[in-house]
Amino acid sequence: MDCENQTSLTEFVLIGLPYPQDLTGLLFIFFLLIYLLTLLGNLVILLVVVFSSQLHKPMYWFLCHLSFLDMTVSSVVVPKVIAGFLKDGGIISFGGCVSQLFFFHFLGCTECFLYTVMAYDRFLAICKPLHYATIMNRRVCLFLAMGTWFGGCLHSMMETALVFRLPFGWRNEVNYIFCDIPAVLKLVCADTALNEVVTMVDVGLVAMTCFFLILTSYVYIVSTVLKIRSAEGRQRAFSTCTAHVTLVVTYYVPLVFIYLRPGSQGPLDGMVAVFYTSLTPLLNPIIYTLRNKDIKMALLRLLSVSLQGLG
Repeated sequence: MDCENQTSLTEFVLIGLPYPQDLTGLLFIFFLLIYLLTLLGNLVILLVVVFSSQLHKPMYWFLCHLSFLDMTVSSVVVPKVIAGFLKDGGIISFGGCVSQLFFFHFLGCTECFLYTVMAYDRFLAICKPLHYATIMNRRVCLFLAMGTWFGGCLHSMMETALVFRLPFGWRNEVNYIFCDIPAVLKLVCADTALNEVVTMVDVGLVAMTCFFLILTSYVYIVSTVLKIRSAEGRQRAFSTCTAHVTLVVTYYVPLVFIYLRPGSQGPLDGMVAVFYTSLTPLLNPIIYTLRNKDIKMALLRLLSVSLQGLG
């Protein structure tokens, strides 16, 4: 891009998704409903775990972090998507764009690390049951949880600094639903080849390392479960892992599609990003509620106590 027209941008315009104008009201209501249900579903998971003493275990401690991440990553993107259906709602300040990119990658990378920690937790619980309580004590849980947040912050600080150190031209239309690295780089009036390579390598290295560790954990888990003689024991062991496996799949497939292939940020990427930022955070509490007997029982007990208190 020619840098003769380089300017000091004060705002960007998020183009968002292409849609017929007569569907504006319907889409506004749809995304608003999705967002409110996401907040409600994940808040319920948080409250159930906090107020149910039988759920004060490492597995549910990490689940609380996941629910909080889902609420916040959705809040970083979806409200601006909703505002885009209103007049001038797609305008975002330069600082707002920087913040949105930083927090999206901060929270997304933290979630990637957290899935790995959750897989490690399941590995210890199933493959090392006699040593589980000793290894996964409160101090270790806190260290692992805080480590995921610290790692995500470092990753995002580097990526954000690399993008916004570059000069921008006169164009300010971000052809995407939020300020993400590939879309913002298209507005830069300098060579972005190094940034594109660093982003692909950095995101790819983090994602593939975490995925390899998760896969390794589940190879050991499956091997151990298959050695359990009773069918009931095998089913119970697998049931504690299926929800996590489902979440990992819904997380990694969009991640690979958007960031780890050439020619990203086309129209189809926008649709995948909607699933990744809007629907996946909503699905997580549903999956864990439907697949986890402990959470279902704890939720029913809390509802029963609440109804008795109202009565």
